[in-house]
Amino acid sequence: MNVSQNSSLVSKIIIVAALGYFVDIYDLVLFGMERVASLREILQTTLPAAELPNIGKYIESIGASLLNWQMFGMLVGGIFWGILGDKKGRLTVLFGSILTYSLANIANGLVHDTDMYAILRFISGFGLAGELGAGITLVSETMPKEKRGLGTTVVASVGLFGAVVAGLTTLLLDNWRLSYFIGGGLGLLLFVLRIGVYESGMFNSLKENKTVNKGNFFYLFSHPKLTLKYLNVILIAIPVWYVMYLLVQFAPEMCRALGLPNAPKEAKIPIMVAYIGITIGDVMSGLLSQKLKSRKKVLFLYIALTLLFSICYFLFVQYSLTLFYVIVFFVGYATGYWAVFMSSASELFGTNIRATVTTTAPNFVRGSVPLMSLAHLTLKPHVGSVQSAIYIGIVVFILAFIACYKLEETFAKDLNYTES
Repeated sequence: MNVSQNSSLVSKIIIVAALGYFVDIYDLVLFGMERVASLREILQTTLPAAELPNIGKYIESIGASLLNWQMFGMLVGGIFWGILGDKKGRLTVLFGSILTYSLANIANGLVHDTDMYAILRFISGFGLAGELGAGITLVSETMPKEKRGLGTTVVASVGLFGAVVAGLTTLLLDNWRLSYFIGGGLGLLLFVLRIGVYESGMFNSLKENKTVNKGNFFYLFSHPKLTLKYLNVILIAIPVWYVMYLLVQFAPEMCRALGLPNAPKEAKIPIMVAYIGITIGDVMSGLLSQKLKSRKKVLFLYIALTLLFSICYFLFVQYSLTLFYVIVFFVGYATGYWAVFMSSASELFGTNIRATVTTTAPNFVRGSVPLMSLAHLTLKPHVGSVQSAIYIGIVVFILAFIACYKLEETFAKDLNYTES
């Protein structure tokens, strides 16, 4: 069956991929939103009484550690699911990852100590690593080449709105355990929707070919040109997680360091506001990419906007809480080039290694968080929290601009080829 010629089947693939990413993002940001509430409850029963006055310090340090475990899980999972996607199929990964992170999400709502919390954040991250790459690869390979950017835009935009729903859920329920249960339940419900979704025709054509090396992650490092192309794809998106990690997820700590008198006590609302901006930004960047018939121009523009609004963050958020939220919205909007980034990652490599790249690239981007965390913790005692974040940002943005300059244009590129 030629899926690309059947619009109803293509639509269902887009819907399932978009809803999968919706649940994916819901879980991905949920820990950031419930970090303080969940750790406060757990630590109040596990910390020695003498340490309870210092609970805020423990929440910050343990919260950073748990986030690193989640990101490490995504790093490992990205490699595992990416290879599996090129060897066994995109659908295998799409639903294997959904099932993994849905069950882990439910288990997260049952934790009573930080050690188990860390293990489950790793498993959650491992599961979350596969869904987006498999979904984008499937959409890219089944849509007409001139329109596939619209498909990835729908997937990313619907998916990113999951963060907004997560924010509303945490605000309305005020029960962090129930928030995790809802995320897991949504994932299991989505798992049922897999019925009737077909595998990519490009993959099916290649599957029986024993002469082509499929899903070889280390092949990406066998040729300098190929390695450089892969690294460039990763580097263009690191500013997204620089912003989401240091400026948004840890907004309470950063705002206090900048001197905002009534800094938010939790990251729930900042994350939700940022993701409203990201969702709008992804729609606009995707449409602009189609209009300009270019991925590269849009990527460069949005990286520049991310830099501009990051500078505004450091210069102006200390003046008022309202101004802080306005800047967070625009910072989020500027980082809304995730759909275009994912399209480029999918379009740059052949069918035999496309799922590997499209799955690992975003997870290596997310995997940069522990490195930024380590750099931040190392620099902070010497230069302060704000200066540390600025120094890290300078490095991140310089690398992103260089990578974007070296990236090749992929709009409307024929994807029916293999790397050899």
